Amino acid sequence: MCGIYLTNIPFDKEEVKDKLESIAYRGPDFMGIEVINKLTLGHLRLSILDLDPRSNQPMHYEDLSIVFNGEIYNYKDVKRDLIALGYDFKTESDTEVLLIGFKHWGKSVLDRINGMFAFSIYNSKENTVFSARDRLGVKPFYYFWDGHDIEISSQIRPMLKGKEINEEAISMYLDCMFIPSPYTIVNDVYKLPPGNYMELDLNTKTLTIQDYWNLQDAKIRDISYEDAKEELRALLLDAVKIRLQSDVPIGSFLSGGIDSALVSSMATEVSPTQIKTFSIGFDDPNYDESKIAEQYAKIINSHHTTTICSPKDILNLIPKLTKVYDEPFADSSALPSLLLNKVTKNYVTVALSGDGGDESFIGYTFFDSLIRNKKIMDIPYPIRKFLSHPILLKLFGLNSHRVRNALNTKTKNDFIENIFSRKGFLLKKKNQSWMKYYQDYKTWSNSFLQKAADLNIKLWLENDSNVKVDRASMAYSVEVRSPFLDYRVVEFARTLPMEYRYDKGKMKKILRDLLKEYIPEEVFNQPKKGFAVPIGNWMRNELRDAFLSALNDEFLNKVPNLNVKKFKEILDEHMSGKADHTPNVWKLFVLSKWYEEFESINRT
Repeated sequence: MCGIYLTNIPFDKEEVKDKLESIAYRGPDFMGIEVINKLTLGHLRLSILDLDPRSNQPMHYEDLSIVFNGEIYNYKDVKRDLIALGYDFKTESDTEVLLIGFKHWGKSVLDRINGMFAFSIYNSKENTVFSARDRLGVKPFYYFWDGHDIEISSQIRPMLKGKEINEEAISMYLDCMFIPSPYTIVNDVYKLPPGNYMELDLNTKTLTIQDYWNLQDAKIRDISYEDAKEELRALLLDAVKIRLQSDVPIGSFLSGGIDSALVSSMATEVSPTQIKTFSIGFDDPNYDESKIAEQYAKIINSHHTTTICSPKDILNLIPKLTKVYDEPFADSSALPSLLLNKVTKNYVTVALSGDGGDESFIGYTFFDSLIRNKKIMDIPYPIRKFLSHPILLKLFGLNSHRVRNALNTKTKNDFIENIFSRKGFLLKKKNQSWMKYYQDYKTWSNSFLQKAADLNIKLWLENDSNVKVDRASMAYSVEVRSPFLDYRVVEFARTLPMEYRYDKGKMKKILRDLLKEYIPEEVFNQPKKGFAVPIGNWMRNELRDAFLSALNDEFLNKVPNLNVKKFKEILDEHMSGKADHTPNVWKLFVLSKWYEEFESINRT
């Protein structure tokens, strides 16, 4: 896990160094900067495999030079293939395997590698740059291109100075709580979408982007439940095993949930040594899962560490949040994620996680909501519109947000999209044009739940979950690896009959049945608390003054397209305890802190 940088803009070495130092936490072990043919390549290394300096980057092979962030989990298999083809290797790193693999196979090397990655390879002979991002967008990739100048970075912070805020992106953020790719918070800087590669010819000044992987039409297999369970078990065990390769201490996150319990259990099965597991707990029992995690750890015989945290520990991380999440990002679970990585770094540098299980195996509560409201959505829209009258809703006791949403939403696809976007709730003018990049979910499956799962994978997983985990882990120089984000697992899950994953309200059915092989069902069926913090209550109490000070009229009036009058009504309702508007208040608070950071960068 590292940070990459590349540009043909003629910054001097100190300027490039300053840019890399602004994200130095991504790779504190070595900083490499080299200039080749007026192209600058920079790299921040977090040493995981082959700790020897010979594996520092930029790394070179003949006329190729690479800067690479991530891990190639099957690099040993690819290396064996290349050795059989006559290639020699000077290091034990996956970087060299990727570089020589590209030399031999060109862009088709992407079809051979399994990992999380973002990289750029410069061909000094051809004066071209080839870049790519992993299939599910686990690792970030930002780029600026104006037809002449190129700048590439693992994070946007090194590229923010002198840029203008993208006002449309602010509206996207206020709808989604993140900024969806390919957009970013500033004009002329973009994210390379997951599963895409980018080819840049510096001679002709042409840049092209093409996908090499995507979700496909969901073709359901004719397979028995027991056979499906055994296939998934073998696949997950392999996904766990290849993620345990490391030359530094490795462990596993263990919460009270199904996914991290299964990953940690499988890790104890395939690891030759006792696995270290980690969890954080809270003083407030309403948010504490540490006792359940400790039960799991005892059963699977892991070496477990629990760190009990106070609200103050969380609150102290808010300044860190706005530093490392260098675009506005309002998923408040980023705070406990930061804290978990902070305490874990005291013991290990690499940690397995259960991220990605809910997306493929139907684990989020909104899937239940979709099923509960599907019968309403089957009613013709004009009738639903009539039934949405407040008097009728009150009469039938159906005045919930989801029911009102189902009655007022024209199509099932709109209902799915409403899960991930507020569609102008806080805006003067609604604009959903960005959704044009996410329309394929409508065509891959006829299943209502699978469509929602696919949009979840393409929109929310990349732009929320993966961003949260990458920044929270990198903030403390920890590498997080998730077996559920192995593309083979994602592809396999989409071939399973829906009832194997969601059966009469039982979410993640097949994962639960796998977990029973390691942990008794009565243990893991305890109520899940979720990875959350009571930020809404803190706004009214410990953080009240900070929030009211940040959300002042001067700030609110400069937020493009914000319906200030509506937001102030929401803020008053929340602070008085009349209603819970935590997500909306939190997203504006985070945006205010981002504005402060952006203005600070552009003052220096």
